[in-house]
Amino acid sequence: MKYMGMPWGMWTLFAGSFQAQLTDVLGYNEQTAKAITRRAKAKYKEILSRLPEFEKGDRFKISLVGCAMLGAFVLTMPERPNVDRLTEYYAKAMMTKPMRWFCRKSGEKKFTSQSVAGLQAAAALKAADRNPYSWNMDFYEYPDGGYEARFTKCGICVLMRELGLYDLTPALCRLDYTMSEAGGTADFTRQYTLASGGPYCDCGYKKK
Repeated sequence: MKYMGMPWGMWTLFAGSFQAQLTDVLGYNEQTAKAITRRAKAKYKEILSRLPEFEKGDRFKISLVGCAMLGAFVLTMPERPNVDRLTEYYAKAMMTKPMRWFCRKSGEKKFTSQSVAGLQAAAALKAADRNPYSWNMDFYEYPDGGYEARFTKCGICVLMRELGLYDLTPALCRLDYTMSEAGGTADFTRQYTLASGGPYCDCGYKKK
């Protein structure tokens, strides 16, 4: 996967926040935080260079790029955080003001026919059959409104295992709740995750 394009944009938008939370959440001084960020950028490019390009229309590329960015930071930290501290770090690093605005706008469209059609197309694509770093999902509409995206293959799980960070994967899973809360229009529910040994990730969205 090339660094230019969306991966470059992801770094540009979030690197400052990732660096700031190294100090605010993890307690590193400013000099160390800058050094970690500098090393993380090189590691991020290295991780991306090992990944295949995603198919056109694969909506989950951004999720894997976010995973690569977090993995790059963790791998260049002097001390490996536990999953609870990383969960807090990742949520605060990602939920910038522009990201909260994006979540609110996405929330407004969460249950529109266009949004549902996009999820149905993603389910039909079965991209992980051809790219192990993507996702396979099934789509179910609830009879009383809302829907479930049930994931049977997860690119984040694959990449985190390769990076030797698989035990920290729940820190990324938790962001689904945070983003849904910021969206303001849906209650997010989930009983299982692949990362915790479940049969699938049953990501449910019910109208508030």
